[in-house]
Amino acid sequence: MGAVLLVASKEMILPPWLSFNPYIVLIGTALMRLPLIVAILPLINRKNGILLLLLTGYVYFIEYIGIRYGWPYGNFQYLVELGPMISDIPMALPLFFIPLVLNGYLLTLLIVNKYPINQRLIIPISIVVIILIDLVLDPAAVSLGFWSYGNGGEFYGVPYTNYQGWLLSGGISVLVVSRVFNRKKLLARIEECEFGLDDMISFVLLWGLVNTYHNNWIPTFIVIMLIAGLWWVERIDIKNILNRNK
Repeated sequence: MGAVLLVASKEMILPPWLSFNPYIVLIGTALMRLPLIVAILPLINRKNGILLLLLTGYVYFIEYIGIRYGWPYGNFQYLVELGPMISDIPMALPLFFIPLVLNGYLLTLLIVNKYPINQRLIIPISIVVIILIDLVLDPAAVSLGFWSYGNGGEFYGVPYTNYQGWLLSGGISVLVVSRVFNRKKLLARIEECEFGLDDMISFVLLWGLVNTYHNNWIPTFIVIMLIAGLWWVERIDIKNILNRNK
């Protein structure tokens, strides 16, 4: 439904009041995030809640710097209102950004738990997964006209500087998240909640369809990789889905 509404908005099929309606975008995103919020909410206390608030402030700050000075993502601007905007920044920006970091971190924890490796590699692997997530998100968003970069970009309209920016902002965010949550408790909670990564499943399906529609084939291939990772850690039961369809 989300992919259909977004593509129909871009193709100007919908009436103006419905096309890229900022509140539908905001509510739809919030609904996607609910499984993740429910999964981690019992682990949030006053101490790590303060760290999350600091991370929220950092997200606003780095976005403000990016819009005003073109660093670290490159010169870009929003072309569509993603809910209420303040100084050209979506008020709900943390709702868009922080869950992507959490999803990448949680997927990495599940992979490392299934295939034990050096624990010191969790942070770097998480950052790689987060950049892969943005390699899916940004080309699709640019194709839809959510935002654009001043001089275009080498990767489906996205400049490489954007991913350098995500390396910085994503890296700092992962470090904060790793301090916010006790790793063992977080892993136990996410293993207990089979729905804990449903937000990421929704994300890859939504933006995978949008990328496929716009012939963004490398992001589409990355979506397949992420789906394979989710299947490998038993967050997508493809066999059961196929059996039900029969």
